[in-house]
Amino acid sequence: MGLDRTLPYYLYKNFMEQPAKTAVREKDLGIWQESDWKDYAGDVVKLALYFEHIGIKPEDRVAVIGDNKPEWVYAELAAQLVGAIPFGIYQDSVTEEVKYLLQTSETSLVIAEDQEQTDKILELLPELPAVKKIIYYDNKGMYQYDDPKLVYFKDILAREKVGSEWIKRYMEGRLKSISENDAAVMCTTSGTTGHPKLAMLTHKNLLTMAESLAEADPKNDRDEFVSFLPLPWIGEQMMCVVSALRFRFTVNFPESTDTVQADMKEIGPDFVFSPPRVWENMASTVQVKIMDATPFKRLVYNRLLPVGYEYADAKFSKKQPSLMLKLRYAFAYQMLFRKLKERMGFSNLRSAMTGGAALGPDTFRFFHALGINLKQIYGQTEISGISCIHRSDDVDFTSVGAPIKGTEIRITDEGEIISRSDAVFTGYYGNSEATAESLRDGWLYSGDAGYFDENGKLVVIDRMKDLMRLKDGTGFSPQFIENKIKFSPYIKEAVTLGDRRDYITLILNIDMGIVGKWAENSKIAYTTYTDLSAKEEVYALVAGELKAVNAQLLPEMRVKKFVLLYKELDADDGELTRTRKVRRSFIEEKYCEITKALYEDTESVHIKAVIKLQDGRERAVETDMRLYLMEN
Repeated sequence: MGLDRTLPYYLYKNFMEQPAKTAVREKDLGIWQESDWKDYAGDVVKLALYFEHIGIKPEDRVAVIGDNKPEWVYAELAAQLVGAIPFGIYQDSVTEEVKYLLQTSETSLVIAEDQEQTDKILELLPELPAVKKIIYYDNKGMYQYDDPKLVYFKDILAREKVGSEWIKRYMEGRLKSISENDAAVMCTTSGTTGHPKLAMLTHKNLLTMAESLAEADPKNDRDEFVSFLPLPWIGEQMMCVVSALRFRFTVNFPESTDTVQADMKEIGPDFVFSPPRVWENMASTVQVKIMDATPFKRLVYNRLLPVGYEYADAKFSKKQPSLMLKLRYAFAYQMLFRKLKERMGFSNLRSAMTGGAALGPDTFRFFHALGINLKQIYGQTEISGISCIHRSDDVDFTSVGAPIKGTEIRITDEGEIISRSDAVFTGYYGNSEATAESLRDGWLYSGDAGYFDENGKLVVIDRMKDLMRLKDGTGFSPQFIENKIKFSPYIKEAVTLGDRRDYITLILNIDMGIVGKWAENSKIAYTTYTDLSAKEEVYALVAGELKAVNAQLLPEMRVKKFVLLYKELDADDGELTRTRKVRRSFIEEKYCEITKALYEDTESVHIKAVIKLQDGRERAVETDMRLYLMEN
């Protein structure tokens, strides 16, 4: 049967060849509930039938918003089966962001997780005439809702009774009308410079990416994967949806975001793919727990971690570790590193990957010291998520590895990274101008600056628009400095300033949990984040961390001043993207008083501002922020 290779085709293939193999597993009320490929295909077919019933046509847009659950993925596959184009919206998006995406895409159908997400859509319904129905899959608190456009997910599944033969016939019929060149999904770009764009990726784009990645980092049908990162992100689509369908491994959905670590320990995934923020958080968590440990445990950690670093550095430099180093490392692994890996849920881990942004070299070394073979990947939404990766036997913390099979990468005369492959997207939905800017003569212009090292591996410097020069012409990468200081467990976010100025400065966010714990242990009283971040002792603590970073930088690139911001940077305030990338120009403009004061001969700046709290209330803040001058 001549069917195109599409994502629903691989669902059909898995259902036909291994119907009883576990496809997904979801933890509900403390118990792991399993669904095999027959269940998976059956639920997708039932949804597809309903989509047809309400008039969803090929190329209609279907939006999904909510936490990672099997229903999320079933809805995506059902939309593809009827030829519609699904896309995800980050579950923490505020109403205005949701409105922008639904209106821009002219969405016909919304699948919303729960009451919170449903309320966002209901509030916007008068401005969304194209929306036919809202399907919700968590009915807690929904019993009083009676809007005619609301439908409960389980009610749809209960309407249809479909047996194996019927599933087979229906899928074969639908698959004949789906092409590998059809748009399979739209993924939102990070939106560092404004509203996110919707990148259209075809079935061929996504499958090319999954197969090329698997050649460099193999997957098999015995693997276990835990899905806990937002599904609108291309990285999670790459693993949870595309690779899972193509290589038939089991996807596990945690009970909630609060239980991810415990659920991960129970499953023991074979591979993990997370953005830098997740790895940075894990490293910080280990360090803060050691701060709280007994003196003996702290002694063991402080004595054995340097052994791990020594062993990792030998691997990075491709030197054969001496017999003595191997013995010391084996001892350190049994005494410390193995237990740390188990606590993280990594006891069965074969492969660990990071992507979406650059990971600081200090964090990279830390995980390799623990025996976690962490690899950097590089790519972007527009190339289905990946174009380069470290190979298992060739890892370093300065590059992002070599191109994957089928991907060609060049560096323009201006130093911009451009790439070409069958995984490059077809364009941005409804935005031909932006498409023409990114796609030129078949090449994808990344907007990133980089070069190839002497070993043919790609080194990414920073975003082209973010590269800075001091007034004297000294060039520097703000991201490099930010990653160095963010390895400190006390620092959550960092924003580097200094373009066309006399020296480099930083706006920093402390980590409230970790610095708060340190303050308690140090008998320092505080009330709020604003109060804690203004403490002299906290400034001295951060200055000590920055002093260590400055010692690793060239003299002209050292940070001269810093300020601890009175609030945490927040995606809801437009300061971060939904993937937690810093929107540097927005921050510099929003906090222009602080930015200006950092380059004046003054020790503090008086601030009056309004902070929006998570519950929607607003609080006025008036404070004097210290501008800390580092010693030479």
